[in-house]
Amino acid sequence: MWSFETDPDFQQQLDWIDDFVKREVEPLDHLLGSQWNIGDPNFKRLVRPLQAKVRARGLWACHLGPELGGKGYGQVKLALMNELFGRARFGPIVFGAQAPDTGNAEILAHYGTPEQKKRFLEPLLANEIVSCFSMTEPQGGADPLVFKTTAVQDGEHWVIDGEKWFSSNARYAAFFIVMAVTDPDAAPYRRMSMFIVPADAPGVEIKRNLTFYGEPEATHAYMRYHQVRVPGENLLGARGDAFVVAQTRLGGGRLHHAMRTVAQARRALEMMCKRAVSRVTQGEILGRKQMVQEKIADSWVQLRQFRLLVLETAWLIDKQHDYKAVRKNIAAVKAVMPQVLHDIAARALHLHGSLGISTEMPFADWVMNSFHVGLADGPTEVHKVTVAREVLKDFAPAADLFPEYHGPAEAARAHALYDDLMEG
Repeated sequence: MWSFETDPDFQQQLDWIDDFVKREVEPLDHLLGSQWNIGDPNFKRLVRPLQAKVRARGLWACHLGPELGGKGYGQVKLALMNELFGRARFGPIVFGAQAPDTGNAEILAHYGTPEQKKRFLEPLLANEIVSCFSMTEPQGGADPLVFKTTAVQDGEHWVIDGEKWFSSNARYAAFFIVMAVTDPDAAPYRRMSMFIVPADAPGVEIKRNLTFYGEPEATHAYMRYHQVRVPGENLLGARGDAFVVAQTRLGGGRLHHAMRTVAQARRALEMMCKRAVSRVTQGEILGRKQMVQEKIADSWVQLRQFRLLVLETAWLIDKQHDYKAVRKNIAAVKAVMPQVLHDIAARALHLHGSLGISTEMPFADWVMNSFHVGLADGPTEVHKVTVAREVLKDFAPAADLFPEYHGPAEAARAHALYDDLMEG
């Protein structure tokens, strides 16, 4: 049964989220630095009370099951929530749904020992600490097959050595989940394993912090792990299971990122429309100019198409309970996402003229973020390849020299089927 309707009780929650985020959460983006800097006294004064309101409403960390303190919502409900609190930079952390902590929590919930869950997972879920997923490397970007960071077994410990690139939120993280080569001679996707590395472990070094245009602080680290020793139990999953472990955190996270992108693109469209009905040029408002109308129409259609793709994918996951079964859809969402945000934000920027390119407006930030979402969790090209491969799995090669849809062959079948019924 297909439906585009939202349950009335849940719609009330969505209405509350929408109002709450616009009135109380969005202003934080203009007052505070990094949303992961939970040690900032102003974070405690401004953000903690808002988190308490979310908890009281029963909307904290809804991606988690009841056993972990959440509601265990399916992907459709989570997508609809992310579409609303994704309007604000502080929205996800106010609702206990910020990356990379959500994905890292999923890994710990699946693979952590009881002691690790007590030490790392419980405070992470409560936002008493934040975490870092340390995977990509300077020489290989997001291609794990060229990673050089190693983890060598030494008695009851593992010794990690190497460099990682763009490890987000490292400067505030209490621990890292690190991907390292453990079996260099194994099959390509069995060479690596995942490890918990406490931030205070000897040998963990932030070489420098990086940022990109639009971010309030430099929070993406160039990391060095120099002979870092961790206990054997800090291995997450089995040896060689890094790719299996990584997939635990990526499927749902990509959908949530996508709906937050919908939120950002929607804000850009709202501002574009407000500009179009407010600004007068050459004797009439911008909204009466046909080329402006085209920009607005293209943006609205593009946004609705993308939103429906994300929600359909979320619905399929809820129905099948299997990320692998909808791999094609998830990859398609990830591939389309950066273009949608780029196009709508760029049009909004252009319609605002010189004000649009200024740092007093967010459009340039959003355009840059479109490139960010096109690189995070794997570049767009990788996901397009996945879509194509998954699509082609449903097709078999033609049995003859000419395909079965060749005109003469189709005409012959038509005659064989209907000649007896035709006159003349």
